[in-house]
Amino acid sequence: MTRPRPTAFVLVLMLTLALLPGPAAAWIRSPATTFAALPPGSSGPEGLTVDGAGNVYVATFGFTASGPVPPSPPGNNLFVFSPSGRLLHAVRVSGSSDHLLGLGINPVTGDLLVIDFGGGNVRKVTDISTGTSTVFMTVTGSPGLNAMTFDSAGNVYVADSYQGKIWRTPSTGGAGVAWVTDALLTTTGFPPFGANGLAFNKGETALFVANTGNDTVVKIPVSGTPLAPGTPAVFVNSINGADGLIIDDEDNLWVAANQADEIVVVDPTGRVIAKLGEFGGIDPQGAAVGLLFPATPFFGNGFVYVTNLALDVTVPGLGLPQAVDSQWAAQVTIYTVSKIPARIPPTRGLK
Repeated sequence: MTRPRPTAFVLVLMLTLALLPGPAAAWIRSPATTFAALPPGSSGPEGLTVDGAGNVYVATFGFTASGPVPPSPPGNNLFVFSPSGRLLHAVRVSGSSDHLLGLGINPVTGDLLVIDFGGGNVRKVTDISTGTSTVFMTVTGSPGLNAMTFDSAGNVYVADSYQGKIWRTPSTGGAGVAWVTDALLTTTGFPPFGANGLAFNKGETALFVANTGNDTVVKIPVSGTPLAPGTPAVFVNSINGADGLIIDDEDNLWVAANQADEIVVVDPTGRVIAKLGEFGGIDPQGAAVGLLFPATPFFGNGFVYVTNLALDVTVPGLGLPQAVDSQWAAQVTIYTVSKIPARIPPTRGLK
């Protein structure tokens, strides 16, 4: 059977369609899978760090879908998982409140430091098997201590979400000094946390600070020895609920967007180059699938680990207006840590 030849009109139409640009490329979202689940009865995880052996440390904020955890008997608020996700330690940080936030391991001293948001201080955990701790850093005023980072000399920097400050103390601890105070580190937005995740670029020429309520990342130029701050300025806007922040070897910023349930990767010019992970509902055990109110990212073992705070901000003790994920967070009964491969997927047109 002889097939009819296409007419001249059809040939022209086919050529025109072939020359039209294709559909815009969507982000290739590397999936967020579950790394570990916290034991039943635990509250939502917030702070996270990884040690040199690849073990993952997680601190909890002290809120469940029912509200703040009961103060008595006190539950565990610091967990350590092996690289395979096996629970190694579950302890209460002695002398702390239920509401822990950021934590970190000082690269110079090896100290494990934990922010006690409820206590308004930073504690040093001296025995991870028992949770024994001492006060490491104190500050003044009515603080909202949230996240921490370190410089190459081991000095400790802590973001104060309520007072719009970055506090600094030497590696030995003591009374914190207000290293930076600026209105760009405060907020009247939602969620009501200003300065949050923070990290230095590799050359230590700038400190980047996420402002959660303003959906911004603030850049603070630094110079000298010891590091002295310059004038803060907004580096990038529109990261929905910018929370934890880390920086890779190429000086790309990986920012947890807690109101968009994703990790946003921004290059050194402020251009978004990747969006990773997403929310996939609640599984039959009551755990979030993917990311739900992601709080703190951290590199380790070839992955970016991310705590799923899964915070329903309307619960007693917070009593905030409903967020887009509040009704989902209200269904969570098992809290988790997710992991995403620590690589930036290819995107068409990205140079």
